[in-house]
Amino acid sequence: IQRVKTEAQNVKTIFFNDKLCASAEPGQFLMVWIPGIDEIPLSLSSASDELASVTVKEVGEATRALNKMEKGDLLGIRGPFGSHFRIMGKKALVVGGGIGTAPLLMLVNKLLSHDVETTLIEGAKTRFEILFKDQLTSLHEEHGLEVIFTTDDGSYGTKGLATEAAEKCLSEKRFDSIYACGKEQMIRKLYSLAEKHGIQMQASLERIMRCAMGICGSCVIGRYRVCKDGPVFDSSQLREIRMELGRFQRNFRGERIPIEN
Repeated sequence: IQRVKTEAQNVKTIFFNDKLCASAEPGQFLMVWIPGIDEIPLSLSSASDELASVTVKEVGEATRALNKMEKGDLLGIRGPFGSHFRIMGKKALVVGGGIGTAPLLMLVNKLLSHDVETTLIEGAKTRFEILFKDQLTSLHEEHGLEVIFTTDDGSYGTKGLATEAAEKCLSEKRFDSIYACGKEQMIRKLYSLAEKHGIQMQASLERIMRCAMGICGSCVIGRYRVCKDGPVFDSSQLREIRMELGRFQRNFRGERIPIEN
């Protein structure tokens, strides 16, 4: 680990050196091994010739242990794995829910570097969970990124859900593409909006991943394995799995169970 930065309440970005990660694309993920604890999947939040990073929210034993690590500590890294976001068109709407904003920061930087007119909506429960505020403000000032923050409690930005802000944007302006990462219920709503407006969509899905090689089957959705066929899925693939998207997931035994709201 080269550097650790606190992003928000219980969220940190961990920077490290890794040659393979330097060539990673937005949306790809890693299997990160915390010695003596566990190995977990995490999306890359940045990748360059100098440093790569993962942005981690504390939700369990492994993520708590990871966020206690400091400069000089050692991580195990496998990857990068999976599909990635592709640039489509010249006007993009990017929607992140909570920690799902992490892989979208890398995407936004790529879109702006290709002169794509980009609007980012970041949704969080409260102002204490807003991510990358400084970075996004800089991108607004330097590259014209339009940023819309929403919070469930109205403590920062617009009160309401990211999907509500997205619906408003789509009613006021034409976009060529929608990109999303967050809870599946959010992605399901955005997929419906994309279909309604006839816009291509790409979404990064989260599932239990234990192998990242398509062996264990924990990440199955429809006929796809998220680790091998995803994690980024396009409109045609989302259309195939729409009956399961945001409704069912797999548990650690591989059983299909309902997704809790």
